[in-house]
Amino acid sequence: MAAYTVKQIDLTNRRQAGEFLSLPERVYRDCPYWVAPLRGEARRMLDPRKNPFFKHSAAAFFLAYDPGGQVVARLSCLDHRLYNEHNHEKTAFFYLFEALDLPGVSQPLFEAAESWARERGLERMVGPKGFSMLDGIGLLSEGFDYLPGMGMPYNPPYYMRLVEEAGFQVKEEILTGYLERGASEDPKIALVVERVRERRGLTITSFKTRRELRKMVNQLPSLYNEAIRGTSGNYPITAEDARQMAAQLAWFADPNLIKLVMKDTRPVGFLMAYPNISSAMQRIHGRLFPFGWLVLLRALRTTHNVEVNGMGMTGDYRGSGGTALLMNEFRKSAEKQYMYCEVDQIGTVNVNMLRELSNYGVIFHKRYNTYEKVI
Repeated sequence: MAAYTVKQIDLTNRRQAGEFLSLPERVYRDCPYWVAPLRGEARRMLDPRKNPFFKHSAAAFFLAYDPGGQVVARLSCLDHRLYNEHNHEKTAFFYLFEALDLPGVSQPLFEAAESWARERGLERMVGPKGFSMLDGIGLLSEGFDYLPGMGMPYNPPYYMRLVEEAGFQVKEEILTGYLERGASEDPKIALVVERVRERRGLTITSFKTRRELRKMVNQLPSLYNEAIRGTSGNYPITAEDARQMAAQLAWFADPNLIKLVMKDTRPVGFLMAYPNISSAMQRIHGRLFPFGWLVLLRALRTTHNVEVNGMGMTGDYRGSGGTALLMNEFRKSAEKQYMYCEVDQIGTVNVNMLRELSNYGVIFHKRYNTYEKVI
């Protein structure tokens, strides 16, 4: 077995940062399903001056080298203080794991990350889990023959073995499903929706322009933070987090697909959805310039795929039928242009939402694992 050297890198060092960012291109060179991230966006994520995560939390980045000096694996370790404060935990996240399929490559890499986490007083590690709520979580364990949704994980099957060889065990399973235009739904859904409107007095607010959507961003932190109150495994977002998410979404969002559930004038639920342009992203190989932006702009106008990546109700309205109301209104808007919808990453512990989505015609076709280890 080869002896690997692991180094904690300095991302202000352009050579080391370039090695960290370029490794996936070698891992997925012959993979027809991987979607390269936008290069500028990948660099921004790692830049403490531009990623609001670093305003409240800390991260370390590691590379593993083979005896010939070639990079063969990478990993980041996150001390997410907002998560730990919200959940009363001492947990580190691992994220951005990529590796060639080599024996023993994962153990020294994770050992280095675990040592960094222990020095910060952290007691266990979970992941993959990222910087913000828009970052997909987990390792793909089923559904390798599908393109990933925007920002969603994709990885080779052997990643599960490498993570388990480093001493991790499955913590949670997460499902993604799809809904095709015209798919049959439980006939009781219409009755539930009407009952919710009448008895709970809930209505839906939609958006017509990006300007209206930007105004909604100001309400997002309080709405999202109220929706996760009393739940575990989540963390509150800051106003700066919300602005960053708005910047990520604003240029490709379809305002008509984003919904708020209202009780009188108070928002009590939300659904975030946007056009899925993964196939166009694949074609530009992460390059917006000189002509990649034109490819993406055209895809935004012509794609027939849409993605739901965020849905929730505030605590006093959970289980009220709000999910059915959201999906009903979303479906009416989406069917004007879109043929296929992917509903991203619902934990298997969220039995009620999974049941409601199944009743609505959603078929689950991808599965992800998150992992944990006491360190």
